[in-house]
Amino acid sequence: MKTAILCGKLFNSADASISEHALVLIENGKITDVRTGTAAPEGYETVDLSGLFVMPGLIDAHTHLTSVGNEPQGEDAYILPGELTVRAIKNARADLLAGFTTIRDCGGAEYINHSVRDAIARGDLTGPRVFSAGRCITSTGGHADSHFSPYISDLRHDGIVVDGADEARRAARFNLKYGCDFIKVMATGGVMSRGTTVGSQQLTLDELKAVVEIARMYGVHTAAHAHGTEGIKAASRAGITSVEHGMMMDDEALDLFCENGTYHTPTIIAAERIITEGPKHGLVPWMVDKAKQVYERHEWGIREGLRRGVRHTFGTDAGTPFNFHGRQAYEFELMQSFGFTPAQALTAATRTNAELLRMSDRLGRVAPGFCADLCAFRGDPLADLRVMKDCAFVMKDGVVYKNN
Repeated sequence: MKTAILCGKLFNSADASISEHALVLIENGKITDVRTGTAAPEGYETVDLSGLFVMPGLIDAHTHLTSVGNEPQGEDAYILPGELTVRAIKNARADLLAGFTTIRDCGGAEYINHSVRDAIARGDLTGPRVFSAGRCITSTGGHADSHFSPYISDLRHDGIVVDGADEARRAARFNLKYGCDFIKVMATGGVMSRGTTVGSQQLTLDELKAVVEIARMYGVHTAAHAHGTEGIKAASRAGITSVEHGMMMDDEALDLFCENGTYHTPTIIAAERIITEGPKHGLVPWMVDKAKQVYERHEWGIREGLRRGVRHTFGTDAGTPFNFHGRQAYEFELMQSFGFTPAQALTAATRTNAELLRMSDRLGRVAPGFCADLCAFRGDPLADLRVMKDCAFVMKDGVVYKNN
């Protein structure tokens, strides 16, 4: 099937330029040409988006498909795998219809994210292209370890617990054995985990290097959850590809990011939602307090990172408290309030994320040879990023999933 997309405005993520009255030609799920024009060539079906702002399909570099955003604390111990699977299916569809044609799932239980990824790829389910981390690698007592009583059998938690470099290598290999697209580690404590100090480093430099060693052997990238300053720096020194959250930066951390080419995925929305919505809905006070602790430093690190040329990605941690799948585009507004220009925010969610995923020859741009992943919005997000919260059109691999 041949399709011609008539665009009102078209965002070019290569240089943040805008083309008016562009015509995107698509065949067999790939973009074959981008030209100026208002009429499709003979033999093409026209999709008229002449009143919309068109751009590459969005990429969310940090989500959790099995998490819903409004689950009472402690309820995860009672949820059956089938229910988690249903959640993941619904969340994937919500993400796609919000314009996110590709997502990176940064950890979940029982490799459900893998199964949903594969079902989408086969065409059995509707959803975005998924890059899945499987289970995160953590330490005893670390973020993603359970803090149940030692007399309760721990049958489910998101993390593989390691202590020492050899155990870290084994855990990385175990994840890769079951089809992980990348490896996620927990370098520091977290906001949402009971019993962990949010800023403390929880994997040693040797453990982090061991994971990176295996990931490089298998040709996959790595991501590190890291709030605390020393854990952020250890992750960059170890060669981790992207640091997630990275909220307690200092000058040395930013220097390391620039020196090592470390990506930073800010996920501003995750802490902001906990702080603003948590007290209204009875979220446990210790979680709100920890979110406030890391949020205070976050803006400085982002603004200074932008000034120095740190490679910032777009990620939301969708699925964390009051941070719902399909509604994560609020992150764009938060990014602007923390120093991003609208063009920088859109570029982070397209070209930069494609580079992070090592898919820069196929994703993140509207150009010949790229996957026909497109989304469109009413209004101009370069003038007002709030329009990103109302996606009007979605195409993935040449198939239209939304057009209203």
